[in-house]
Amino acid sequence: MPAATPASAHPSTDAPPPQVLLLPGWLNSGPGHWQTLWETEHGDHRVQQADWLWPRRGDWMARLDEAVLARPPGPAQGPLLLAAHSLGCHLVAAWAAHSQHTARVQGALLVAPPDLLRPDLPLQVARWAPPVTARLPFPALLVYSSDDPYAAVDPTLALAAAWGARPLLAGAAGHLNADSGLGRWPQARHALLGLASPAGHSA
Repeated sequence: MPAATPASAHPSTDAPPPQVLLLPGWLNSGPGHWQTLWETEHGDHRVQQADWLWPRRGDWMARLDEAVLARPPGPAQGPLLLAAHSLGCHLVAAWAAHSQHTARVQGALLVAPPDLLRPDLPLQVARWAPPVTARLPFPALLVYSSDDPYAAVDPTLALAAAWGARPLLAGAAGHLNADSGLGRWPQARHALLGLASPAGHSA
């Protein structure tokens, strides 16, 4: 993904830091995953789901709604951002299409959403088809890999267009998970925080 981001994309050092909700995909994010490293290093909040093995879309949406409502709104609290991976991206889309609380979210980083229409997806993930393709009501960046085993490039770009998300290519890095060797992935963190500024909303 591009390393250069305008300096104006950095939130002001005088402002409270963003509140980041981490939304893992199917089977959760384990050790070495960038979401887990962000949770440890930055204190981001992982939205815990009751069932990571057999995800039910309605249950996951309800849990995200609870997590959003648990974050007090207002400038004194810092902007609320979502950082989703894999099936967590589809959670954001489904939640945003139904929740009454989307105005609390300032932006979303959507990483490696799977193509829910692929015939070779695990049953647990394929149950979420068809994907929700309504335009997101907040700015979003969709980061994808050119060799993701769960999504080809063309369907991914079509999904980004439907969601109104700006696509960012991260090269050939698989599913952009722990196996991709991303470490703390500072480039993605930089892009996420850029959504907390007015410059991020014009992207």
